[in-house]
Amino acid sequence: MSDRLTALRQALERILPEVDGVVALKQGPAGMVAPHLFLPSQPTELEALSLWPKYPVPDTLKILQKAHPGTTLAVVCRGCEERGIVEMAKHAQIDLANVRLIGLQCVADEATFCRCAKPFTLHAATTVGDKIEGVPDPLTDAFLAKSQEERLAFWKEQFLHCIKCYGCRNICPQCFCNVCALEDGTWVETGRLPMPLPPMYHLVRAMHMTAKCVACRECEETCPAGIPMAIQFRLMARDVQQMFGYETGAVIDQKPPQLLVLEEGDYTKTGLPH
Repeated sequence: MSDRLTALRQALERILPEVDGVVALKQGPAGMVAPHLFLPSQPTELEALSLWPKYPVPDTLKILQKAHPGTTLAVVCRGCEERGIVEMAKHAQIDLANVRLIGLQCVADEATFCRCAKPFTLHAATTVGDKIEGVPDPLTDAFLAKSQEERLAFWKEQFLHCIKCYGCRNICPQCFCNVCALEDGTWVETGRLPMPLPPMYHLVRAMHMTAKCVACRECEETCPAGIPMAIQFRLMARDVQQMFGYETGAVIDQKPPQLLVLEEGDYTKTGLPH
């Protein structure tokens, strides 16, 4: 057993009696790993605690809170998952008042796998593992080295492979509209492949992810066509930070740009046309 897994198990043993449950990864039959609700009444289940592969636990937390409002839950979260939980709380999807964050710092191999610039938590009261520096994203760097014409050709080629399975939408913890525009035939044509240009499915989703993407790469991991969608979302996040000074999940009490009411004259501060 790794030192990090041992440390996490010991931390959860201390925390478990203080909460109604802990959301973390558990290894099941045939080595399958999935989110699990560890209960104070069954502490021996912590023997099956797991660290990898990464799984979108923010959605699991949301489902549990909706089914059992008022319960106090702890959740083991990596840096991207913590950012996701913070953003979901800002959009009233999660109640942070009843959540205890347990930060799991990623190791170098995990950060490299995710091409992660921030493989660490910021808000957790309890953390396990050592904070490491982020790593470069070679796919995004290679994209930025292309000319404007090459970038357009790149996305045209990538989106030709899209089968509109909605996997990226379904797996994303930040996609939580009650009525999804991607299911509106006015915007996204159904029953036609390859996707016609312009690729409205991806354009609409990109718009909805502005200032919401937390760089978890779940969309890429679930895409059967292998489309490197994180490139566009990470560049959008860069632009949002430059224009609005906003970084997803970095500050708990900072409102995202979508929720701000801009008073007359404020447009000039953001660089937006007025």
